[in-house]
This record gives sequence, structure tokens and C-alpha cells, in this order.
Amino acid sequence: MTRQLNWPIIRLLMIKDWQLFQKQLAAYLLAGIVSLGFLGMAKPWAFYIGSLLLIILLVAIACFAISTSLLVERKEQTLAFVMSLPVSPLDFTVAKLAGNLLTFAVPFLVMALFTAIIVFSTPLPDGLVVLAALIFGHVLVAYCIALTVAMQVESEGWNVFVMIGSMVLINPFLMVIGQMESVQTVVRGNAVVWHAPVLAILAAQVLTGLACLAFATWSNGRKPAFY
Repeated sequence: MTRQLNWPIIRLLMIKDWQLFQKQLAAYLLAGIVSLGFLGMAKPWAFYIGSLLLIILLVAIACFAISTSLLVERKEQTLAFVMSLPVSPLDFTVAKLAGNLLTFAVPFLVMALFTAIIVFSTPLPDGLVVLAALIFGHVLVAYCIALTVAMQVESEGWNVFVMIGSMVLINPFLMVIGQMESVQTVVRGNAVVWHAPVLAILAAQVLTGLACLAFATWSNGRKPAFY
């Protein structure tokens, strides 16, 4: 098995994933605009609805990206077609990881950017950006873990279990960071202060996500065959 990556094929597989799912991702972004509209109203009831809807959408995007480009593709046996191409298991792993990251990262980053814009441009306390960054970081870690598990076990049941687990853990995570003084003293004010504990959590989230992706690439790239 050659270890030289076939970048033209990898690029085509990534474009294929993006073109297949861009309409659904546009629908998710539209729903995201609605949730941000609630946040921008700066009313307690609207903030609760908007923030809840935004978290649900972020989790749904993560689930959609993994399920459609990995598990459903295998179920519909389109992998057999991919295997007919001059592509190695490592090429396929890189293409699936990169394509999945692209499918998830575009709406994720757009929503993160517009969340910051909404916070800074409305009467909402600017310090909420710190809390939003931690929540987006949690969703990023949950997505990376679920993607790694999906590529390892290739089981829809286990993937659903991991995704549900990540959703359940959002509430305890919110409870823990909500009790941190470095968060409590910031979220209600207009000064955006990044205290050391907050930066440590963000760094841990990024490193955990990168470690998961590196492990998935290393583990799947060592496979001598697609199965």
C-alpha cells in the first residue's frame, strides 16, 4: 500500500460531500439566524429560547455531518464505488476527515461569528462572549470525539450513543462553568475578560479536539484495507 496521498482524489471526495449536503447546511444556517434573532431581542424569555435553540442546532449539525458522510454512506453501499477509484484507505481517511470537518466547520464558524456580532451589537452584556466561547468549545470537543468514534467503530448505534452522551453532558458543563468566579464575574458585565481558568478550558478543548482527530487519522491510516 502506498503512503503517498492522492490529493486530486481526496479533493474530489471532499467536494462531493460538500455538494451533497450544502442544501441541508443552508437550512441549518437559516434556523441559526432565527435563534440568533431571539438572542438579539435581549429579553429574558427570548434569550432562553434563542440560546437553547442555538445549542440544539450546533449539536444537530455535528450529528448531521457525521451521520450523513460516514454512516449513511456506508449503509447505502456507496463505499463500494469509492473503492473502485485509485484511492487507498489512507486517502479515504484523509478525505472523510477533511470533508467532514469542512461540512461541520463552515456552519459552526458562521454561527460563532454571528453570535459574537449579536452580543456586541445589542444590549446583551458583552461578557457573554466568554460563556459563548466555552459552549462552542464544548460542542467542538463533542463533535471531534463523536467523529473519532464513528470512524473507529463504524456503528450507527454507538455513534448515536456518543452523540446523546455529549448532549447530556452540556447541562453539567454549563452548571460547572456557571459556578466559576472567572465566568460569573464576566458574563453580566460589558468587559470581555479572559481569565486564566477560562483560557485553560479553551486550550484543553482545542487540544482534546486535535488529539482526537490525530488519533483518528493515525488509526484509520494504518488500516491495510477499507474494512
